[in-house]
Amino acid sequence: EQLDLDDGRWEDIHVVTGALKLFLRELPEPLVPFSHFDKFIAAIKIQDPAMRGRCIRDLVLSLPPAHHDTMKVLFRHLCRVIEHKEENRMSVQSVAIVFGPTLLRPASEESNMAMHMVFQNQVVEHILNHYGYIFPD
Repeated sequence: EQLDLDDGRWEDIHVVTGALKLFLRELPEPLVPFSHFDKFIAAIKIQDPAMRGRCIRDLVLSLPPAHHDTMKVLFRHLCRVIEHKEENRMSVQSVAIVFGPTLLRPASEESNMAMHMVFQNQVVEHILNHYGYIFPD
C-alpha cells in the first residue's frame, strides 16, 4: 500500500514505531529465526567480551539472507535514532527494551519469559553497540 508519510496521521512517531513493531511481531518467524534464538541467548551469556562479540557476529552472518539484510537495514536505522538520543530520549538501552522481545522470541512462550527478556534486550543492545563490527560495509 502506498502511504503518504506527510499525512497528519503519521505525525506522532509512536504511531510509526508501533506500526513497525506490529509488522515485525506479526511476521510468521521473527527477524531472528526461532532456530537461532537459543544460540543468540547462549552467545550473549559468554563472559569473554571478544569471544561473545565474534560469536554474535558469526550468528548474524549465519542468518538467512532476507533476515540478515533486513536486520542490517533496521539496525542501521536504529543506530541513527540513537544518535539523536538527546532529543528523542532513545538510548541504546531504551531501543533494546523496545525492540528486543519483538526481534528475538522463542518458538513457544515458557515459564522463564522474564529471564529471556533480559537476554533478548542484551542481544539487541550488543548488536547496536557493535553495528560496524557486525555489519562492515
